[in-house]
Amino acid sequence: MNTPLPLPSPAIFEASKDKHGRALPGDFAMWCFILAELLVFGIFFISYAVTRSHHIELFNQSQLQLDRSAGFINTLLLVSSSYFVVRAIAALQRDQGKIGAKWLLTAMLCGGFFLILKFLEFAGKYNAGINMSTNTFYMFYLFLAFFHFMHVILGMIILAAIAIKAWQGGYSAGHHEGAETGAAYWHMVDLVWIILFPLIYVLR
Repeated sequence: MNTPLPLPSPAIFEASKDKHGRALPGDFAMWCFILAELLVFGIFFISYAVTRSHHIELFNQSQLQLDRSAGFINTLLLVSSSYFVVRAIAALQRDQGKIGAKWLLTAMLCGGFFLILKFLEFAGKYNAGINMSTNTFYMFYLFLAFFHFMHVILGMIILAAIAIKAWQGGYSAGHHEGAETGAAYWHMVDLVWIILFPLIYVLR
């Protein structure tokens, strides 16, 4: 008669989980929020693409009035800021809170320059008499750009909170999930701009 094999203890699975880490960094609820945000932006992007296909000449002509150089610089700023956030999280994982805080401040500096350039672009359009009622292209452009602009502000507030806590020694190599959660949100903001820039500024 064969003796049944004993079932593994649940503690083994817990140990394995601790050893190999989580599937996603940060808080699961934040990832649900990020996916919801990406879905909203995705719907707007698809709506833009569909509308553009019916008004190609209007969109192409209006697109020429955008400052591509500013848009490209803003892309570099956000990509650089995401790199700095990655360095910050790596520092926190090594128990280097103050170094991590400095990297976060550098990322926020990039975000600040992004906001300044975008504000100047908005001001230029306003002074030229351009608003959301000017035409269909500007309705999409101003709405999407401003919607993303507000996400950058929220992301910078989150990074500031993480930086303050990191400077005060609130994170450690074993406990930095909150920082990872904030970093995930900032990377989402960066990803959205990487899609928005070529879609609005470049695609013809």
